[in-house]
Amino acid sequence: MSEITISEDAMHMIAQFENLTGAGARDCVVDDKFGRILFVVNPGEMGLAIGKKGASIKKASDAFGKKVEVVEYNPDKIQFIRNCFLPVQVMTVTFEEDEEDEIAYVEVRDDDRGLAIGKEGRNIIKAKKLVFRQFDVNNVELTQNEEEDTDKFDKNEL
Repeated sequence: MSEITISEDAMHMIAQFENLTGAGARDCVVDDKFGRILFVVNPGEMGLAIGKKGASIKKASDAFGKKVEVVEYNPDKIQFIRNCFLPVQVMTVTFEEDEEDEIAYVEVRDDDRGLAIGKEGRNIIKAKKLVFRQFDVNNVELTQNEEEDTDKFDKNEL
């Protein structure tokens, strides 16, 4: 488990988020590149964080003046990675380690690949940032489905 350092500004944002939504948050990351704030909420409190018809998360977004995105914490790093990619269904998560780095390889359905990456890579970047902060996993990569090889043909058949 990674030791998370939370800045004073992030602590204020967490307190404000908790007051606005009623959901407890354990981490906060400001992503200026995409104009958003990422909160990791306590297990079982995702419904509170989002609110009925998205009312709580919209209230938080309005208060911060930035888009607010939430991911539900899970002490199991595989489940946490799955949560980072929701609503995309993650097929498998595998890990590879070398001397210093741990890399998570995530497989999603081919139809969901674009959504998993997100516009300008925003979803994969969110997963990389949060998984690194929560579990010291140095990188998160999407893997290619190997079943696609059956669709290949011999160019001499043409």
